[in-house]
Amino acid sequence: MTFWQLGLHLFNFLLPALALAIFMPLAGGWVMGPGRASLGRRMGVHVLSGLAVLVTGLWLHGQDGKMSTYIALLLVAATAEWLMQRGWASK
Repeated sequence: MTFWQLGLHLFNFLLPALALAIFMPLAGGWVMGPGRASLGRRMGVHVLSGLAVLVTGLWLHGQDGKMSTYIALLLVAATAEWLMQRGWASK
């Protein structure tokens, strides 16, 4: 495997977490209104939590791309956005 191929594999492994980090704060702002935390902070939290979920899924299953890992990624991202938006205190 060349260095280029390794880079592509790593990028494709991280892509679901990066996509959720971009779209989840925008969707959260649309659904729940403007957030209390800054957009950059919310994106950073989503990248770190998403990366943790993907690595945990890889460690548990021995391979990436399992649907259970992606479901956990979505649940963690939605919960993190709800917590950062203080969803329990919304109208």
